[in-house]
Amino acid sequence: MYAQILYQIGMFMIKRLRLTIFAVVLFTWGIGQAQDPQFSQFYANPLYLNPALAGFTECGRVNLNYRNQWPSLSNAYITYSASYDQNLPGINSGFGILAMSDRQGDGALVRNSIAGFYSYHLKVSEPIVISFGIEGKYYQEVLDWNKLIFADQIDPTTGNISSSTNETPPSQDNISVLDFAAGAVLAYVDQWFVGVAVHHLTEPNISFYDNSDSKLPMKFTLHGGVNVNLSQGGLGNNHHDDWVLEPQLLYMQQEGFKQLNAGLYLTRMPLVLGVWFRHNFSNPDAFVGLIGLHFNNIRFGYSYDATVSNIGGSAGGAHEITFAWNFCIYKQEKRRKIRAIKSPSF
Repeated sequence: MYAQILYQIGMFMIKRLRLTIFAVVLFTWGIGQAQDPQFSQFYANPLYLNPALAGFTECGRVNLNYRNQWPSLSNAYITYSASYDQNLPGINSGFGILAMSDRQGDGALVRNSIAGFYSYHLKVSEPIVISFGIEGKYYQEVLDWNKLIFADQIDPTTGNISSSTNETPPSQDNISVLDFAAGAVLAYVDQWFVGVAVHHLTEPNISFYDNSDSKLPMKFTLHGGVNVNLSQGGLGNNHHDDWVLEPQLLYMQQEGFKQLNAGLYLTRMPLVLGVWFRHNFSNPDAFVGLIGLHFNNIRFGYSYDATVSNIGGSAGGAHEITFAWNFCIYKQEKRRKIRAIKSPSF
């Protein structure tokens, strides 16, 4: 008898856990305003962070990113992205393209987008460079109504889930809009930099119901860092065998949601170690640990988010894997007109 009781309790908890996943999806989709997916390895996805970082490399660059957030909750949030950007030194410009897919609630809500980027790099003086960037994006949301579970479908005694609900299905399950962003980065050679970006400038409506308005809120990002050469002392002027410390700050705000990220990167080629703390103001969120490797023009990175918020470690934290390849598709000029901004690799 006790085994049967324990079995029933276990099944009920599993179904409640599954319900929690979909409750998160429903909050994002219906009650609350939509928020963007985020990455812990910010600079391993530079176009997503700030349009002004497009093309600020020696040549071309490919970035691949994978993030699995809260894996213990049955694929709660899984995000993929792939990007390519290219430097055009002859016209002090850069361009790029970024494709992304974000799956929530085991595919109950899927967000897909493809974006194009252009940046212009202005040399203010010998040590100071400013980059201005813009982004145009095609954005799509797809809802699978049959994967959603509502409170009236759950038997409060047994935890069994019925197939019928009194909730009204939306008038459409597929939304497509155009979206725009802009940003700027100021750098002092390879010593320090600061950037600002504004996403969702037109705040497009992404409601699945015809008679309601669910805007994609504007997102503000402020980020910056310092490059400290521990081997030689002072800032910048790094060599391959130097120990380099990079303190970094990143602040994001979208609607009422605010987040501050503070961290450090410690580099001695080919190894990069990083640690971050992410704070959402209402409550601490997570500690992030990173290990990255450089092999010539190829980079691999792995990071883990150790959750300290109210959702707890039972959610499984977050795993993130990145890959990057820098390469030249044409013969580079002997000397670039403008140096690349020295930002972290991950």
